[in-house]
Amino acid sequence: MTREAKPTMLNISSSAAESETLSGSMCDAALKKEPLLLHSCCGPCSTSVLERLIEEFSVTVFYYNPNITDPEEYLLRKTVQKDFIKAYNANNPLGAHINFIEGDYDTDSFYEVARGLESEPEGGLRCEQCFRLRLSRTAEKAAELGIQTFGTTLTVSPYKNYKLITKIGMELAQQNGLSWLDRDFKKQAGYQRSIEMSKEYGLYRQHFCGCDFARDKEK
Repeated sequence: MTREAKPTMLNISSSAAESETLSGSMCDAALKKEPLLLHSCCGPCSTSVLERLIEEFSVTVFYYNPNITDPEEYLLRKTVQKDFIKAYNANNPLGAHINFIEGDYDTDSFYEVARGLESEPEGGLRCEQCFRLRLSRTAEKAAELGIQTFGTTLTVSPYKNYKLITKIGMELAQQNGLSWLDRDFKKQAGYQRSIEMSKEYGLYRQHFCGCDFARDKEK
């Protein structure tokens, strides 16, 4: 039976967006690194990506994932993301400072773009619309914060279409007068490194992307 994409409002944050500085260090600012707004789909995917990027950028992680339609799963993944950033800020060899911003958690936005695409296979049109939703909000947030460059951890996964994600990112960059960080993070064993770091930091690794439709297909 095909599940209808019925919008459901799930507001589990105390405010529309949560912003935190997870370390008192300001060494990135002192080094005058270029700021980067990095959309993160989850803590595990952010591990090896952040390890690479902190050498070049002053990174702010933007956690915007309304596709994680189960609120308990969403909270778990958000907590894992924040805990990793806090631990990495304390222990990374460069002394880099990573910030965290949470976007709105409103599953209506996801269900709206998924409407009519419920039965699409993983990696199909529903996923394309989901990528566009999340990256569009990231671009908007970057422009709002005055950050010229934005990117995403999504390309570290071997299950995500790098060419499609980059095409969407470049379109949004042009529309918003920004720069897209074009990186295929799975290259140079990036995905394998993310698994190693997840084990090192004891991170929960989920087995589905996030939405009801993906989880139903896993069963």
